[in-house]
Amino acid sequence: MLAKIDLGRFTAFALCGILAVASLIGLFWSMWMLIPLLIFSALTVLGCIDVTQRSHSILRNYPVIGHMRFLFEGIRPEIRQYLIESDQDEEPFSRDDRSLVYQRAKGMEDKRPFGTRMRAYDAGYAWVTHSVMPAHLIDTDFRVKIGGKDCKQPYNASLYNISAMSFGALSANAISALNTGAKMGGFAHDTGEGGISRYHREGGGDLIYEVGSGYFGCRNEDGTFSAERFAEQSADPQIKMIEVKLSQGAKPGHGGMLPAAKISPEIAEARGVPMGQDCVSPASHSAFSTPLEMMRFLGVLRERSGGKPVGFKLCIGHRREFMCMVKAMLETGIVPDFIVVDGAEGGTGAAPLEFANHVGMPMVEGLTFVHNTLRGAGLRDQVKIGAAGKIVTAFDIARALAIGADWCNSARGYMFAIGCIQAQACHTNHCPVGVATQDPLRQRALDPVGKAKRVARFHKNTLAALGEMAGAAGLSNPGDFLPRHLMIRQADAQMVTGDEAFFSLEIGSLLKKAKDDPGGYHARWARAKADQFAPTD
Repeated sequence: MLAKIDLGRFTAFALCGILAVASLIGLFWSMWMLIPLLIFSALTVLGCIDVTQRSHSILRNYPVIGHMRFLFEGIRPEIRQYLIESDQDEEPFSRDDRSLVYQRAKGMEDKRPFGTRMRAYDAGYAWVTHSVMPAHLIDTDFRVKIGGKDCKQPYNASLYNISAMSFGALSANAISALNTGAKMGGFAHDTGEGGISRYHREGGGDLIYEVGSGYFGCRNEDGTFSAERFAEQSADPQIKMIEVKLSQGAKPGHGGMLPAAKISPEIAEARGVPMGQDCVSPASHSAFSTPLEMMRFLGVLRERSGGKPVGFKLCIGHRREFMCMVKAMLETGIVPDFIVVDGAEGGTGAAPLEFANHVGMPMVEGLTFVHNTLRGAGLRDQVKIGAAGKIVTAFDIARALAIGADWCNSARGYMFAIGCIQAQACHTNHCPVGVATQDPLRQRALDPVGKAKRVARFHKNTLAALGEMAGAAGLSNPGDFLPRHLMIRQADAQMVTGDEAFFSLEIGSLLKKAKDDPGGYHARWARAKADQFAPTD
């Protein structure tokens, strides 16, 4: 039996050929037929290529018209964002959240009519309890002092700062806008692990120097840590704190590599790496391999920086490993001035999908665990905690402060403030608004002077909103938020207080014999060792 041939698959291809021939014949009567002749001839040639190529099955079966599939796939995110997505869909940030940032950054009206759009009776809905005697907070420049007993240059940080984003991941104009805005608003800008670029310095804003596993800006030629170069770098008065990056929420436990082809002279200058070679960020640090060595490394950084606040950032993974670090603090007496807890919901321009979706602990659980572990070890009063991970609204900040944070950082919130439209093209170098690209023409669209004003305005208006929330709760400062100021609806429609949802260990309880073990803290503490990260069982 002869196989049936589905001629319908080639209808578009055949039609293009017929119209090309017809246009050629029509050319004898009118020169205007030259345009359709060129169009249909090109489509016919495209169809011939489609049926002979071997890379795409759909094009061999559906020449010419099969390209529509790739077209719609390419513009699917834009169609969804602008035409289909609801105001509350989080992919990864909802339109409501993005619009709020845009409005506050531009100084526009940010009020909403006709009541909440949130589903107040669905599981996960949370709110702040308010007082019948609200307070009025006049000064909204809220700050927290960071620096313990061994810190000689403590830093009075804002409650809301710019989280780690490297030059290289972000454009020169974006870095300039962020840092200039930080200077105008009086808050801090984390450099990210890519080193300190000239654009960080030109803005004049306070810097948190992030030291990653690549030791950019403070490395020897072989990529190991250089204490001498670190001392030279950290002596800059613009650098207010030193942050050792252990992991980031978006891809914890994963290193990275910047190919030689993408390394510009400016990136090489900031990172202290040679041109023409791949730039590798290992998954782990080479300067230490045990908890005790890590604490001694922090001690070296504090000494070499002249006593500036030193801490580390991590996304919680094996909880026992963090307890190993805390035990090392107790044994060495070297206690970091701060710890930044990054949530698995954090963003980056280049995370493997499995890591972004399924590796690392979300911010709320990670923050609660770090806060409780430090309380149980009797160290919470010596260490300030920062929180990062999708924190863009005043309620996000209030919730983080209530469950244990002393301040908050945001990366994508400030990206929205300088014009990010969530195109999610950060990894392509084709950012449509010039934020996450090194293309000179694309980043030219971002005016750093105008965008810096938006950064400062977003910070100011967000803290003003935070002050209003704290005042509504009857508090004189947002730092006074406690778990009991939160209410959370659970799956069975029951309301629980933050105290019930986020219990607190008693201060010093991990150092005593446990009568019971809520959350399994004492069991993990017993397994944690200060001299090694590896499990002992």
